[in-house]
Amino acid sequence: MNGLLSMLLAIDADQTRVIFIAFIVLLVFSFVMLLVKRYKRCPSNKILVKYGKVGGGSAASCIHGGGSFVWPLIQDYDFLDLEPRQIEIPLRGALSIENIRVNVPSVFTVAIGTEPAVMNNAAIRLLGLKPQEIDNQARDIIFGQLRQVIASMQIEEINRDRDSFLDRVQSSLEPELRKIGLVLINVNITDITDESGYIEAIGRKAAATAVKQAEVDVAEQEKKGAIGVANAEREQDIMVAEANKERDIGTKSADRDRVIEVANLDKDAQVGAQTAAYQRDADIADAERAKRIRVADADATAVTGENEAKAKIAQADASLQVERAEAYQRGETKKRVAEADVLKAQYLAQADAAKAEAEKVEAEKMADLVAVARAEKAKIVVDAEAEAERKRIDAQGEAAAIFAKLEAEARGQYEILAKKGQGLGEIVAACGGSQQAFQMLMLEHLEKLSENAAHAISNIKFDKVVVWDGAGGAGGGGEGSATSNFLSSLAGSLPPMLHMMKDIGGVEMPEFFGQLVKDAEAKAAPAAKSTAKATGKAKPKAGGDASEA
Repeated sequence: MNGLLSMLLAIDADQTRVIFIAFIVLLVFSFVMLLVKRYKRCPSNKILVKYGKVGGGSAASCIHGGGSFVWPLIQDYDFLDLEPRQIEIPLRGALSIENIRVNVPSVFTVAIGTEPAVMNNAAIRLLGLKPQEIDNQARDIIFGQLRQVIASMQIEEINRDRDSFLDRVQSSLEPELRKIGLVLINVNITDITDESGYIEAIGRKAAATAVKQAEVDVAEQEKKGAIGVANAEREQDIMVAEANKERDIGTKSADRDRVIEVANLDKDAQVGAQTAAYQRDADIADAERAKRIRVADADATAVTGENEAKAKIAQADASLQVERAEAYQRGETKKRVAEADVLKAQYLAQADAAKAEAEKVEAEKMADLVAVARAEKAKIVVDAEAEAERKRIDAQGEAAAIFAKLEAEARGQYEILAKKGQGLGEIVAACGGSQQAFQMLMLEHLEKLSENAAHAISNIKFDKVVVWDGAGGAGGGGEGSATSNFLSSLAGSLPPMLHMMKDIGGVEMPEFFGQLVKDAEAKAAPAAKSTAKATGKAKPKAGGDASEA
């Protein structure tokens, strides 16, 4: 038994050791896998941004290239893209220093910088934003700085010295872009125009100046060519004249020497040979004359040919100059036309791009508006349904409350009437009948009725009582009958009233009420007659008599 127990303990110890070793191996493997997964490598075209508890009192740690370990729970990471972004700036209507509105459509190429300060700014201000949101921030900054630079320059400076304009734009824009983590890579100004046509007028002026200068150069060259041709012709004429002169002088000298020699020979000759000598001299003279004529003709022909050749040369030079000017003009015209076509193509491309951008912005805005409108519509529908449900619940609550209130009041009235009926039944039973009970209740309320009647007539003042009655009536009562009739009717109304009180209310009044009424009537009648006789004012009328009491 002890051996078996020792064996079991040995087996348990081995299993425990194996489990412990497996646990240690699993723990080490998990730690290694955690290290592998939490070690993040940064590509060359991105920036690794660690945020959370990064130490050093900074909000984020930026790494360009390499890698870093990201601690779980206390740290997290994200990437910033370093790819360049082209932002089209269709700037229109910017005021220059001369208060002339200038259109400067351009394309700016920006990207996130890799300097530590710039990367930190980008991590703070651009991390997590969409590319369109980053472009919108950069576009707002570019618009403002570009307008500021244009406002500090003249149109001619912007149009003529593009390098200076771009330098100013870069120097003004780069510090502002660095504040949000961007750097400026390139600026491409596609075109510069103005709404007033000032730049176009400058171009036309420059073209006209160039054409005029070309025309002046052509005219100057033509003038120089004509002057050269004239000088050459004049020099050629002078040379021909000098050659002719020298030839004539040489010819004359030779002739004189020959004549002298012939004369010397003739002087020594015989006198018989004089006639032959004279004839020979004549022949020689004729030959010389013919010779001189032929030489002069040849010289004239030569000069004419030379002049015609020179004229043709001058004409060819002038034609060459004209053709050169026309070729230059055609070349400049074609160049201007080609440049205009290029500008036209650029404008059309920019217009298409602007139109596409406008359609894109319109679609985005429409999508935003439709989404907002749908959300508002859904909210309104939900609010209306909630309000209707609330009103229905309130109405149900109010109806239930009113019903409960009316039901309670009805129950209360029912209880009151039931108790009142029970009390009246007891009163009728105690009085011995309903008539006796009614008489008793009337007696109880008689004082209240009298008080109400007295209160009703308490504020009425009777100065006099006028009684209208017929003149004598059927029996002919004479003077003072109106008063007596009034008193009689008043006295006569008391018995029926007393009888009604007796029959209905069961109240029997004392008999002296009737005796007092009769005595008052008897006393009032003689008094009325004596008054009428004393005054003598009682006059009969067609409609009846009037008496005052």
